[in-house]
Amino acid sequence: MKTIVINRPGEVVITETERPRPQKGEALLKVLYGGICGSDLGTYRGTFAYVSYPRIPGHEFSAEIVEIEENDKGLKPGMTVTCNPYFNCSDCYPCQKGRVNCCTTNETMGVQREGAFAEYITMPIDRIYDGQGLSPKTLALIEPFCISYHGVSRADIKPGDRVLVIGAGTIGVLASIAAKSKGAKVYIADVARQKVDYAVNEFQLEGGIWNDKPDTFLDKVNSITEGCGFDVAIEAVGLPSTFQNCIDAAAFGGTVVLIGVGKKNLDFNFTMIQKKELKILGSRNALKKDFLELIGLIKSGAVDLDKIVTNTYPGAEAEKAFQEFDKNGASMLKVLLEF
Repeated sequence: MKTIVINRPGEVVITETERPRPQKGEALLKVLYGGICGSDLGTYRGTFAYVSYPRIPGHEFSAEIVEIEENDKGLKPGMTVTCNPYFNCSDCYPCQKGRVNCCTTNETMGVQREGAFAEYITMPIDRIYDGQGLSPKTLALIEPFCISYHGVSRADIKPGDRVLVIGAGTIGVLASIAAKSKGAKVYIADVARQKVDYAVNEFQLEGGIWNDKPDTFLDKVNSITEGCGFDVAIEAVGLPSTFQNCIDAAAFGGTVVLIGVGKKNLDFNFTMIQKKELKILGSRNALKKDFLELIGLIKSGAVDLDKIVTNTYPGAEAEKAFQEFDKNGASMLKVLLEF
């Protein structure tokens, strides 16, 4: 079968590998769609903190069940599914407490272990979720939505809260959608004006901030919030400057959620956390309940995820997809590979 591999930063190849054979408790899946995540792009660029090379990328995907043993989940050959790509150890302290997304030795597909960008993969049956009749394209978007949804859920957003999401990439836009589904008044900020405008117009957000100048960012925040700041500020980029933006934009008594992953340090006046009595929350991966809740939410028709897809490439054009996403990230949102 054909498999996509990132050998080193900037080098994507398609190679021939053996079709995998499912072991006891596993299913054989035929991959249908795969999304290029920001972490996959970071792997391509050599900027992602957790990855090693060479690596098969991909942890956002939909698939068709080819082979599966008898199971109590109602999963059968021919069904279209999505999967939980975070592998936890079950033995560490957070796993024992049920916080499996915080596993100390977590291995995410496409990062610490091989990913899904191949014609066929095997998956543990308990990580496979019935797609409930959703399209393969939509099911490939469930995992990134889970990342955002999990972070937004941590913030305990109330109807009417003012929420600022910093980062108008896929995770930021999906965080905006998740916050809006909880009744919040949502604004989004980014250095790319085109992405801000797209998010505001396509997903009916309250407004956007073009974060073009660091010295005017807070003025724009104060103008929107009448000097009060945002109840919740969500970081979905992974840069020191955008985390600082969240600290600055949050209201006194507000909440900051960090979803973005970065490699750089931030030197800042940490007393501002005490002065504002901020609640600072990290958000890592997602849980099974996030996947199941979102499949139900999308099936209900409350959210149209497909509008976040701006580009789709055949799997055979993976190298082109990574190259163009790398060069044109300011105008591309979610990029899918069709297998």
